[in-house]
Amino acid sequence: QVQLVESGGGLVQPGGSLNLSCSVSGSGFSISAMGWHRQAPGKQRELVARTTNGGNVNYGDSVKGRFTISRDNAKNTVHLQMNDLKPEDTAVYYCHAADLDIGWIHLDDVWGRGTQVTVSS
Repeated sequence: QVQLVESGGGLVQPGGSLNLSCSVSGSGFSISAMGWHRQAPGKQRELVARTTNGGNVNYGDSVKGRFTISRDNAKNTVHLQMNDLKPEDTAVYYCHAADLDIGWIHLDDVWGRGTQVTVSS
C-alpha cells in the first residue's frame, strides 16, 4: 500500500510564505484526486485545496487568492504554495488522496500524518 508523507511545515511570521509538499510512496497505483486539509485544536478538519485528475481545483473560502495547489502526476507529488499567511492559518495540514487503486485493491481515503504550520510574530 502507499503512504503519504507531508513536509515543509514550520513557524512563519504573518505575511510570510510557505510551501508544503506531499510525496506518495509505493508503485503500481492510481489516485483520482489529491488535496490538503487542515485542523486546528478544537476545530473540525476543513478543506484547504483539492485537485482532481480532470484538472478541477477547489479551494476553501478562507484561502482563496492566497494558496495555490499543484500536482505533478509523473513525480507523484502534490504541493501547496501558501502566501500572505495569517495567524488564522495555524493548523496541522494533512495531505489526502481519494479513490486510490492498487491493482484490485480500492481505498476510498488515504491520509498523511500531517505537518504543523504555525503563523505567529
